[in-house]
Amino acid sequence: MIREIEKSFSDVFKALTWMDDETKKQAALKLSKIDNKIGYPKVWRSYDGLKADRKSFLKSLQNANRFDTQYELAKIGKPVDPNEWDMTPPSVNAYYNPQRNEIVFPAGILQYPFFDRKSPDELNYGAIGMVMGHELTHGFDDQGKEYDSSGNLKNWWDKKVLEKFEEKTTCVEKEYSGFEVLPGVFLNGKLTLGENIADQGGMKLTYEAWKAKHGSETSSSKPSSVQKLFLGFAQSWCQKEQEQYTRMRVTVDPHSPSRFRVNGVVSQFEPFAKAFGCAEGSKMAPKNHCEVW
Repeated sequence: MIREIEKSFSDVFKALTWMDDETKKQAALKLSKIDNKIGYPKVWRSYDGLKADRKSFLKSLQNANRFDTQYELAKIGKPVDPNEWDMTPPSVNAYYNPQRNEIVFPAGILQYPFFDRKSPDELNYGAIGMVMGHELTHGFDDQGKEYDSSGNLKNWWDKKVLEKFEEKTTCVEKEYSGFEVLPGVFLNGKLTLGENIADQGGMKLTYEAWKAKHGSETSSSKPSSVQKLFLGFAQSWCQKEQEQYTRMRVTVDPHSPSRFRVNGVVSQFEPFAKAFGCAEGSKMAPKNHCEVW
């Protein structure tokens, strides 16, 4: 799936009209050099010497913190280990590391509701496929773009192309700043910009990868296959939280609340409007779209 989604990103680069050939070449190089780490690390970390005490949670926590601090301090003066992960295998999470130009998907997230081998392709592409596209897009968001294919902090963008990129990201920033989370409480489009760019890019990349694999839809079943893709995406982000927690999150969390990670994305994506028959100008199909990738 990741290879297919990377291929769709490569096709996106080729089709861009606002990016010059040299910048496209550098973007393609960076994409080709992304290291995909899936499931668990090649070398397992040893926890020998860590003492856990079932009688005292606090003591065990203190032991773990001390053990981890010593582990990090022992790295000083040594080469960076390219096989090391920043998450444990059971973590239900994923990340892109710009300094290593890598995307990491622990085994924990490769299970329902994000992924299930027995699920139809469209559900898996809508859920874990979007996350894969999301992490890939982080390499080319407002922060990831600062690093080159080797993870060095280096500008590889043509000046005019960079200006066009910033125009597009400003559009996304303003769009999300207009979303009202609670009465009188709005999203911070600048704080959440990188994640919002990655969410929108992830949806487009997984949709294009799924479409390339399955072609035009001919089935008249309801919901249709493409509708299932969007439903798989939406359902993977279902959650409930207290109003107080939401109010706090919008001030500190670079991720938009889940409702806007879904509706904010698909409302800017024409294939969604087409799949569900949303009239142009409606809430889920506004006339003016913001899109970076």
